[in-house]
Amino acid sequence: MKSQTRLAWFLARRYLLASRGGGRLLSFITWVALGGVIVGVTALVVVIGVMTGMQNELRAKILGSTPHFLVQQSGSSLRLDDWEGVVERVRGVADVVSAAPVAFTRVALVRVRQEYAEVLNLFGVDLGAEGLPVTSMEDSLRGGYLSLEREPDGLTPLVVGTGIARRMNLLEGDTVRVVSLENTRVSPNGDVVPRTEDWVVSGIFSTGMYEYDLHNGYAAMGDVQDLLDLESGTVSWIGGRVRDPWMAPEVAGSVSTALGGWPYIVDPWTQTNRQLFSALKLEKLAMGVIVSLIVLVAAFNIVSTLVMVVVNRTREIGILKAMGLTRRDTLRVFVFQGLWVGVIGTLAGLALGLILAVLIERYGLIPIPPDIYFVDRLPVSLSPWDILWISGVSFLISLLATIYPARQASGLVPVEAIRHE
Repeated sequence: MKSQTRLAWFLARRYLLASRGGGRLLSFITWVALGGVIVGVTALVVVIGVMTGMQNELRAKILGSTPHFLVQQSGSSLRLDDWEGVVERVRGVADVVSAAPVAFTRVALVRVRQEYAEVLNLFGVDLGAEGLPVTSMEDSLRGGYLSLEREPDGLTPLVVGTGIARRMNLLEGDTVRVVSLENTRVSPNGDVVPRTEDWVVSGIFSTGMYEYDLHNGYAAMGDVQDLLDLESGTVSWIGGRVRDPWMAPEVAGSVSTALGGWPYIVDPWTQTNRQLFSALKLEKLAMGVIVSLIVLVAAFNIVSTLVMVVVNRTREIGILKAMGLTRRDTLRVFVFQGLWVGVIGTLAGLALGLILAVLIERYGLIPIPPDIYFVDRLPVSLSPWDILWISGVSFLISLLATIYPARQASGLVPVEAIRHE
C-alpha cells in the first residue's frame, strides 16, 4: 500500500510540475490554479475576519454602555416604582452579578448664548449603588474617572460624549442649558413651557461608538429625577449584569419569574440589539458565500489542469496501466494532483490572510466613516472555527474538482490509450 501511494504521489508531481515540451503549459496552468486557491482563501480569511471583528467590536462597545438585561414596568410612561424592592429581588437571582436603577429621559441641549441645540439621551446613574457596576460607563462614573460631583451652590454636573462635544464645541467647565422634553407645564395663556435648567459640563467621555459619543450623556440619578419631578423611589428601569453575557436570555427568564411576571418586562441585550446583530450575521454569511466563489473559480482551473493532463498524457497513462497500474492507482494519482493544489494553496492563503489580518488590525490600515459603521477603522478578529471551516471548504472544493478528471483517466482502456495521437 505504501509503495502504491508513493508511486501515485511521484506520478502526480511529475505530471503537475513537468517543465519540458507540452508540460510547460500544464505547469503554467497549475500555478494559475494554485494562485486562484491562494487568492480565494486569503480573501476569505480577511473578509470573515473583518465581519467577525465588526461583530465583536460592536458587541464589546454596546455592552460597555448597555446592561446585559433591562427590567421595565409596563405602563403608559417609562417609569418603574419601588426600585429598591425590585433591585433586591433581581440581585437574588442566580448568575446575576449586579443590578442598579437608571433614570432616563431625552433632553434638548443648548449652549448658553447660542441658538444651536442637540437632542441628548440623558442617563441618571446611582453613584451610591452597592456592589459591582452594571456597565463600564457606570464604573467610570462611580469611580470618579468622570466626575459628577456637585460643587456647593454650583450648577448640576453633566458628562457628555466626544461626538456632541465636538459638534457643539463644548469643553469641560462650559455651561449648557438642559431643556426637558417630558416635564412640561402649561402657562396661563395656554402655551406649553418646558422645564429648563443650566448645567455644567464636568467631563467628556469616548466609548469609540459613534452613536453613543454623539447622543449619550450622564448625570447623577437624583439630578435627573429632579429634572423630571420624580419621587426618589421612581426610576425608568433597572439594569442588570450577568456572569456570562451569552447567558442573558436564560437569566432574563429567571429574573422575570422572580419578579412574578407582569407588570415587569425583562429584555436581554440580545433582544434589544437583535436587528443589528442579525443584519451583521446575514452580511457575514453573504460575504462568505460570495468570496467562496473565488475558490470555486480556482476549482475550475484545477479541473481544466487535470483534464489537460489526461489529454496530454493519455499514452503514458495507457502504458502505465498496461504495466500494471490499477484503476484505483490511477484515481489516486489525479486525486493527489488536486489535493496538492488545494493543500498548498490553502496553507499559503491562510498564512497570507493571517498576515494581512494582523497588519489591518494592528495598524488600522483601512479607516471607515464612523457615522455609518459605528467604528472608525476596520477591526479584524478570527476564531479557530473560522479558520477550520475556511480550510475545510477549500479542501473540499479542491477534492471535488478531481472527481471528473480522475474518473476519465481511470476509465481509459490501455490499448486505445496507447494508440492515442
